[in-house]
Amino acid sequence: MRSNVRVVALLTTVLAIGACAGEEGAAEGADTAALTRDLLQTPAGDGQSTPLAVDPSLVQGGPPVAVSAVGFNRGLETAPVKVVELSDYGCGYCRQFHQETFPTLLAQFIDSGMVEWKFVPFVTGMFDNSVAATEAAECVYVQDEDAFETLNGRLWDEQAEWKRSNDPESVIDGWVGELAGVDRDEFRRCVQDDTQLGRVAAATTLAQQLGVRGTPTFVVIGYPPLQGALPLEMFQEVLTLVHEQAVGGAQ
Repeated sequence: MRSNVRVVALLTTVLAIGACAGEEGAAEGADTAALTRDLLQTPAGDGQSTPLAVDPSLVQGGPPVAVSAVGFNRGLETAPVKVVELSDYGCGYCRQFHQETFPTLLAQFIDSGMVEWKFVPFVTGMFDNSVAATEAAECVYVQDEDAFETLNGRLWDEQAEWKRSNDPESVIDGWVGELAGVDRDEFRRCVQDDTQLGRVAAATTLAQQLGVRGTPTFVVIGYPPLQGALPLEMFQEVLTLVHEQAVGGAQ
């Protein structure tokens, strides 16, 4: 874990961050909006994250991957703010974000129509059994979005179980068998035939093309990326300011 000295100096009175190295920041006492604007102009203004090197076996050649071709969307297409999250199901800091921070963001910003959020799970090559978890999520999603949400939550909540298993496919298959709206035989064919592995590879390629350096990484469209499981308060400040700017600019 590295430290972003600049962001820590700026936000020391309200935040506790473990982050990446950077420059010294502005004087203490600046107003919150100014601090947030500064953060938005700082590439990878960093929270706790796992450094990575994208798994080369899952990186495709060819033209850039379209963001629309990967991931899972939440929220309204007409929302003025767009966020792309790139995470690995095996990442502990990603689990922390999804358990502690995302539920509040979902209720406050996504369900309210302020933000459209695209969750893009990809395989970093840093965590055991992530391919099995990601491919299973993709195979459930093509059948039923509600079932995907249930499995998605369980993959985070019970991350340790499938990561440590010698047979993660069987562990996850058992969970899928409990899901309403999913044909288990069809799911098994999807996994056995690697039907959705192309989407997993495309998401991994996108992460490389975007220069993702750690998980989780968040791209608020129009701004440099934010890296790491940032505190909830920081996400709220960033998304509120970006929404104000987006709505104000549209008037």
